[in-house]
Amino acid sequence: MKKMSVAEAAEFFGVSKEAIHNRIRRGSLKSAIGNDGVKLVLVDETSKVKKAAPKRATKNSANDERYYKLLEAQNVKLQERVEVLENETRSLRDQKEQMLIEERQKIEAIYKEKDEQLKNILQTISSKFMLGTPLDADEETLDAEMIEIEEEEIQSNVISLKKYLKKSGFSEKKIKKIKKRFKDKAEIDERIIIIGSKFYIDTAKYDYRDLIK
Repeated sequence: MKKMSVAEAAEFFGVSKEAIHNRIRRGSLKSAIGNDGVKLVLVDETSKVKKAAPKRATKNSANDERYYKLLEAQNVKLQERVEVLENETRSLRDQKEQMLIEERQKIEAIYKEKDEQLKNILQTISSKFMLGTPLDADEETLDAEMIEIEEEEIQSNVISLKKYLKKSGFSEKKIKKIKKRFKDKAEIDERIIIIGSKFYIDTAKYDYRDLIK
């Protein structure tokens, strides 16, 4: 028999110290008090050390493992879906920005062209006014000249809508319909030239058959 401390006996048998104390109380192990007052365990060294049997995987642990694997697989799919959505969102944002840029460029081009047309018209009016009006003309004469100039062709290819329709021989009812179409499209149609409250058309440059029909 060999004397061992409780801790040594626990290590020898592969159990806890509490299990050693229980065995001593049950009498399956003998004990003695050493000279220093410490309890010692009397152990037969020929006794086989009982190792704890390995724990067998329970059904719950197997289910937990399958559950975790399922979660990992779903997480991977979600990550892939998130990346796809992020790429689609980025692509849509880029397309929207490009569309806005193109629309802005179109609007700028329209207004630039209208500005050029207006400048040409005003220059023509100014030239005709300066050349055709006496310096000593009174205010009524000047107003009459301006009205006459507006009613005439401003350039060789620009004519007032009123005069064009009058020359075309349309009925009053049809002329009203055509004027309404021009009024509805005036702010967005680059073909329509606006001076004050009057509309002008450039028959050499544009086709107005969709409005005059």
